[in-house]
Amino acid sequence: MPSTPDTGDEHAIYRRRTPKSMLNAGTGFLSGYTHSLNPYAGCSFACSYCYVRGIPVASFRGLEWGKWVDIKEEAAAVFEKDYRRARARGPVTIFMSSSTDPYQPIEHREQITRSLLEAMTKQPPEFLLVQTRSPLVTRDIDLLRQLGDRVRVSVTVETDREDIRKAFTPSAPPVAARIATLRKLTEAGIPTQAAIAPLLPSSESFPSLLRPVTDRVCLDDYFMGDGSGGRRTGRLGIEERYRELGLLEWYRSDAYILVRDRLLQAYPAEAVRISRSGFEP
Repeated sequence: MPSTPDTGDEHAIYRRRTPKSMLNAGTGFLSGYTHSLNPYAGCSFACSYCYVRGIPVASFRGLEWGKWVDIKEEAAAVFEKDYRRARARGPVTIFMSSSTDPYQPIEHREQITRSLLEAMTKQPPEFLLVQTRSPLVTRDIDLLRQLGDRVRVSVTVETDREDIRKAFTPSAPPVAARIATLRKLTEAGIPTQAAIAPLLPSSESFPSLLRPVTDRVCLDDYFMGDGSGGRRTGRLGIEERYRELGLLEWYRSDAYILVRDRLLQAYPAEAVRISRSGFEP
């Protein structure tokens, strides 16, 4: 797997490498998809609760999670080869991305994700879910429109409280920027959803912030969504962070019920999806 020497800035160390493959079989939580697709490895958003922190790709890297990102050069060419093979076997559904955000800050310059979308517009998959927390996704509205109802952009908005966002994901885009992103995508006619995933402490007015900008919400938490009943998240020490903030009542397997009931006052029942059902094709 060829790579060029590391380069870095104040946010992350970047390594360029040419991947052997781009499509991975959908398994576990993502078994509803035929494949997952990760334009990058690593993630400079460095969310404190991210389960990827604890898997081998991160733990054996020797650098703090959030301090490194691999740029997958020639990703579109490799993807197209994988994609042709996959399509020959049947319909293809893709989750982008499962272990990184496809709109890393470096994407503004590198355009790896854009090149993958361009490849997909030639022969659209049966369904593509784009999972991101970055306003940069709006740059690609022209391509997303071409995919029509075969795409959904799921924007992570774990809370409406900026103080909570800063406590758990200080390097990620502000809440207001994500709300504006949902609004712009929805106004452009692109199917969207807000992913309250994982659920973070929020206010009673959270649903009224989301309702004008998207017609669908997915609600998930550590216990349903980390693939181990919350054990993987527990090993990251997240419970202690809740304790420090005096918010332990939010670190419970039934905490989502309060937010679900609030959402149901603003959305029809079919628009409020819980955990895996909200991410399925």
